[in-house]
Amino acid sequence: MSRTGTLNSIVRWFDAWAVDVREDEDPRRVDWARIVPFIVLHLSCALFLVVGWSWTAVVFAALFYAVRMFAITAFYHRYFSHRAFQTSRKVQLCFAILGSMAIQRGPLWWAAHHRSHHRHSDEEGDVHSPDREGFWWSHLGWVVAQKNFRTRIELVRDLARYPELRFLDRFDILVPLLLIPAIYFLGAGLEALGLGGGGFQLLVWGFSISTVALYHLTFCVNSVAHRMGSRRYETNDKSRNNALLALFTLGEGWHNNHHHYPGSARQGFVWWEVDFSYYALRSLAALGLVWNLRPVPARVLETGKRG
Repeated sequence: MSRTGTLNSIVRWFDAWAVDVREDEDPRRVDWARIVPFIVLHLSCALFLVVGWSWTAVVFAALFYAVRMFAITAFYHRYFSHRAFQTSRKVQLCFAILGSMAIQRGPLWWAAHHRSHHRHSDEEGDVHSPDREGFWWSHLGWVVAQKNFRTRIELVRDLARYPELRFLDRFDILVPLLLIPAIYFLGAGLEALGLGGGGFQLLVWGFSISTVALYHLTFCVNSVAHRMGSRRYETNDKSRNNALLALFTLGEGWHNNHHHYPGSARQGFVWWEVDFSYYALRSLAALGLVWNLRPVPARVLETGKRG
């Protein structure tokens, strides 16, 4: 990479919209300078050997994982990408911030890529199809490819009209940077109360390990859920239902269901298909924070039964 290219990558750490990527960019070119923080985050998980563990750290990591996974599955995915329910502007912003804590880029970037995936699923134009590009590329490679860095505003103009969402998307490093001292001082406070192992321990478990687990289980929806599982519906792609993945991703593993009818707020179409994100959305609806959760039409359910 040239010195100019490296400088542009560093600039994009702080302002994701500052330097655009050429449309003729090699689709498999990895932006190594840009992904240094991503690599460091993975390596930092090994620090648990230094900081040790406590039940406080482990429970915090699990809870923080679950909250952020819900923000990704219910809001980044079902709301921002598919508009499967409605909510207020304040709640929209709240969960956009929580989703940003998952460090999977901004809500516009995420929704734009996902909408493109549904338009071209497992066909030319699908940037993370394991059928076309291979398992590891669909799992991780596409995320670090330079060409996929740009937020495709043309696909999310309905979301881009909100300046607060544009801000979160453009400065997508801001929330993670604020999160680091917040978790550290929380850990230090808990240690002072005799409830944990300190700020660095909570950072390693609650920030590094929890986030890396969140990354790869989210990525599995692109890779594993197009390779392993059952198919209730004969969709035009290779999407599959995977019950184990659904448990860890709060319902996203019912991927064949979702690709057959992506507009529903519910992805577990039948009672035994556990969909924790949908149950949580029903709870938020009972509180009046979200509404008009789009159901699975009866005709879709009947088709599935016949299949």
